[in-house]
Amino acid sequence: MPTSTPLLDSISLPADLRRLSAEQMRQVADELRQATIEAVSVTGGHFGAGLGVVELTVALHYVFETPRDRVIWDVGHQAYPHKILTGRRDRITTLRQGGGLSGFTRRAESEYDPFGAAHSSTSISSGLGMAVARQLARGDHHVVAVIGDGAMSAGMAYEALNNAGARDTRLLVILNDNNMSIAPPVGALHRHLNTLTSPKAGDEPATTPSGSIFEALGFHYIGPIDGHDVDRLVTELAAIRDDATDRPVLLHVVTEKGHGYHTAAASADKLHAVAKFDIVSGVQAKSAPKAPSYTRVFADALITEAAADDKVVAITAAMPSGTGLDLFEQRFPDRMFDVGIAEQHAVTFAAGMATEGYRPFCAIYSTFLQRAYDQVVHDVAIQNLPVRFALDRAGLVGADGATHAGSFDLAYLCCLPNFTVMAPADEVELMHMVATATAHDSGPIALRYPRGEGWGLEMPERGQVLPIGKGRVVREGKDVAILSLGGRLQACLSAADHLHSRGVSCTVADARFAKPIDEALVRRLVRNHRMLITIEEGAIGGFGSHVLDYVVNNDLARTGFVMRTLKLPDAYLDHDDPFKQYERAGLGAADIVRTIEARLAQSA
Repeated sequence: MPTSTPLLDSISLPADLRRLSAEQMRQVADELRQATIEAVSVTGGHFGAGLGVVELTVALHYVFETPRDRVIWDVGHQAYPHKILTGRRDRITTLRQGGGLSGFTRRAESEYDPFGAAHSSTSISSGLGMAVARQLARGDHHVVAVIGDGAMSAGMAYEALNNAGARDTRLLVILNDNNMSIAPPVGALHRHLNTLTSPKAGDEPATTPSGSIFEALGFHYIGPIDGHDVDRLVTELAAIRDDATDRPVLLHVVTEKGHGYHTAAASADKLHAVAKFDIVSGVQAKSAPKAPSYTRVFADALITEAAADDKVVAITAAMPSGTGLDLFEQRFPDRMFDVGIAEQHAVTFAAGMATEGYRPFCAIYSTFLQRAYDQVVHDVAIQNLPVRFALDRAGLVGADGATHAGSFDLAYLCCLPNFTVMAPADEVELMHMVATATAHDSGPIALRYPRGEGWGLEMPERGQVLPIGKGRVVREGKDVAILSLGGRLQACLSAADHLHSRGVSCTVADARFAKPIDEALVRRLVRNHRMLITIEEGAIGGFGSHVLDYVVNNDLARTGFVMRTLKLPDAYLDHDDPFKQYERAGLGAADIVRTIEARLAQSA
């Protein structure tokens, strides 16, 4: 039964909050925390980060005149309490569901979200841009950027601090120091922040410690202060608001991720993200997996390769559990490197290791590798260095939506000379591709694989090294050829079964390699069939484009031959169930059948 929240019930928008007294903010914060717990228990989603900023959220909306004053939440996964206070409480149980609220801040969703975020470390840059625009327009509103200590490990944050610190621009940066990212923070900044927060802040007035890196960069530093003392937060924020000095200010607040919920303290990640759960017991409603996840298969396969080769090392950018490298670290603690939220550095760090004869696996979500594209091109591909890229979350990713979809890696990697790009159709193929990548010393190589579970296939003890650029025929037919790359193979087989029942015989092939394509296989499929369809979980410019280019420029198409490419649409697909996302994208089995039948009907 929902807990009584009388003050929160009186708040539809922050203007209602500001009608209350400062003394009531403590109760509002307590009620907001409970409402957040109850909402996420129903929906699942990001959890611990939001609980850690409840008091800060209340204080910000109480002190500043949002949305006229801009409050930017870095990453955005801590913004559930913010959404509840900004007119979205009645929809909060639709979080991350089809047609519901985004799990991150989103400009199209609310005027209280001045900048959309789901990747980290963008808040200071965007906030400075807004503050400078305000100066040019001779405005007087405030701009506040809230960034976590984990996000401060990214180079972009320092670029923005460097730029802001050299300007006479009023900008408030709030460093939410909870001693956590998704994983525990790493690096020298973490040690520096510990020197600023030890001993822990109490009731003493805010100070300006000598030697703060933020002072050296030109910021007026205030703190550290207790981020769960809402009275103190209101006092400090009001003083900053009323200071008319044109200068950047950094307010250092110390919070606890998962604060106020009893099971968070015992969780290694402070309940960063959860499934639906029982509030009293904290037990999450996770269904028993039918097969190992692709992430787990990758981790196990890499551990097997590393056990046989001491040159295999693993690198992650603050995502050890998300990429499975936490398991690798347990086995090989000296050969796993978490560099923080620093994808650019991770790629070039891997390139440096490759020059010394090591076999680095750079395990990064497909969407996050976008942040390091110049390093992929300049530092790896042009030098033809054998860096192995393990791209988790390739394709559509469900509840995390467009910001986390791995839609573009095929297009942005397959266009690069020297690159080899693979995509497994199932978990056994993934094992083979890990082995293949380990053995591939002649240049950079990438393997992309989806979120979620495999198909429950019997697993070999170790993967086999595949011949580079060679696919496989899974089913022989004579009318239509379906050439699949990656995780759509089962949909292709289902489509072939349906078409067979209607008298259309299909060959189904698994390309395995997006680059180099299997030219002999493509020639065979074109020569022996009336129609060729390619299908991939990627945007235009990827696998199908390369196959089509090969067919056209080698004059393989003959009179009556038809080719079609099925790919992700030219649109960003919102969060939803992955199956529904692929249906919306036109990549389900029924879509394959419709495409083939429609074209055959035209040529009949």
